[in-house]
Amino acid sequence: MRIDKFLWFTRFAGSRGLAQDWVSAGHIRLNGRRIERCSADVRLGDVLVLPMRSRVTVIEVLMIPARRGPAAEAQSCYRLLEIPDQSPPDHAPA
Repeated sequence: MRIDKFLWFTRFAGSRGLAQDWVSAGHIRLNGRRIERCSADVRLGDVLVLPMRSRVTVIEVLMIPARRGPAAEAQSCYRLLEIPDQSPPDHAPA
């Protein structure tokens, strides 16, 4: 499935046009590679890195959706992956 369609079907993007803009801007990573083509294929097991407004979301594709259904149906198509904490470690005064 095309990445723009996947992002729209899984409700990460409000419209397919917004998903296309997001991908074309080069903000999405697919299996560690920066994607700039909306026609890039998403397959089972792929890992997507999505920069959201306040955080970075990393997902693994579990299922290719057949339609843009309700949120619960969309959420069953992916699994959120934990990303390591990127903040510097706290150092207590010695």
